[in-house]
Formats: sequence, structure tokens, C-alpha cells
Amino acid sequence: MNIPAFSGEHNEILEHEETMKLIKKAQNGDVQAQEILVSHNLGLVRSMINRFTNRGYEREDLFQLGCIGLIKAIKKFDSSYDVKFSTYAVPMIVGEIKRFLRDDGIIKVSRNLKQTASKVKMTKERLFKEFGREATLQEIADELNIEKEDIVLALDSNAHPEYLYDVIHHDDGAPIYLIDKITKDDSLNDTDVIDRLVLQDTLAKLEPRERQIILLRYFKDKTQTEIAEILGISQVQVSRIEKKVLQSMKELMKKA
Repeated sequence: MNIPAFSGEHNEILEHEETMKLIKKAQNGDVQAQEILVSHNLGLVRSMINRFTNRGYEREDLFQLGCIGLIKAIKKFDSSYDVKFSTYAVPMIVGEIKRFLRDDGIIKVSRNLKQTASKVKMTKERLFKEFGREATLQEIADELNIEKEDIVLALDSNAHPEYLYDVIHHDDGAPIYLIDKITKDDSLNDTDVIDRLVLQDTLAKLEPRERQIILLRYFKDKTQTEIAEILGISQVQVSRIEKKVLQSMKELMKKA
């Protein structure tokens, strides 16, 4: 795995106006301008690869992957995004590393999980036609005679990561990409983006049921009673699990 050699790393941050000028030059083929941009943003790459240590890969390999993401960010950046370049570059750097880890087989889905996910999907569709509503997790589990946790795990394993440049919708004929949604808020800064990445990694470390409860509670705005009905457990159990998970997430994020 090799990337072009750079003249060195600079700790000082470039002014926004200077960054914009260098990006324009780099996008027009100025190699020196690209090297200057890379050298002044290598610290950003190093801070991002800290998220992926202890996964069986050399730090230098991860660093080179991050640099590839940085170069892609330089080539794809558009001043009309109205965000700082570093804010835009963070998900590009992280995305390049995650894409490699995924394609390299670091995340594998077993045949059994795939088969379970397929059965769950077909059962959900059949029960929806039969009941005239979405079936609860407990109803699907009873129908397939498997544990609810196994259903959640199978569905999670079958989920596909979203690409930053997927078109979400069109605005007056112009495509709106996922990256636009991430960076749309003018108040969004580097820390906000990094915090989101830390939160995403922390959620991934939770048990399937715990993650399901947090997602339903704080991302789908479900009440504890509604979650209890979906999961087929009591509201008290949901409350206890939620309290336990929030405390665990605080500890995990402190270590991040």
C-alpha cells in the first residue's frame, strides 16, 4: 500500500482563504498545492486513525489509508458546501479506512445470519398482510421460534453502510447528497463531526438489544412503553436497560 511521498508535516493550520486557493490550484492539477494541503492536514489524519487502532493493522497502513481519504477530499471539495475543509475531510478520511476494513473482511456476516435475516424479512411481510400492521419483534420471534435477540442481530448484520455521496433527494433539479445533510448546519464544526463518529463507534459496541433500545428511544422518539411493546418486555425492564446502557455509554465515550 503506497501513496505519494510528501515534503513533511506542518502543525500550523492554514487560513480558510489560503486553503480555498490551494484547493482550487490542486483541483487544476497543481501537485505542489496538493502537497502543501496534505502536509498541513496530516495531524487530522493522525487523530482519525486513533479510532482504528488494535484491529490487527499497522498504524502506518491506516495512516496511508487516511491520507488517501484526505487526497480524495481535496479533489472532491466544493466551496459551495459552505463548511471548513477539515470538517468535510473528516468523514472522507474515516470512510476510506472503514471501507478498507470492510472490504478486507474485518466484518464478516455468517451464512446463518444471512438466512435468518431473509426469513425475518419474509415473515414480517407475511404478518403485515395478515395483521394489517407491523408485527412486533415478539410476534416474529414466536412465528420463527427463535430468540428476539437473534432477530435483532440478524437484521443489524444485514444492514448496508450508507455511502457519503448517495443521492438523498433533488432540490430544484440539483442532487442532495448524504454528505450535504451531515454538513448542512452552519454551526457544525470539527468537534461536532468527531463527536458523532465517537457516538457511532460507541453504539456499535453495545449488545443488540441495548442498541435497539437506544436507537428507538433517542433516534426514533419512542416512549419506554412503546419500546416495551415492540420488544415484548415490560416497561420497567426497558427503563432499567436504558439507565444501564446510558451509564455504560458515558464510560465508553470517556475512553474514546
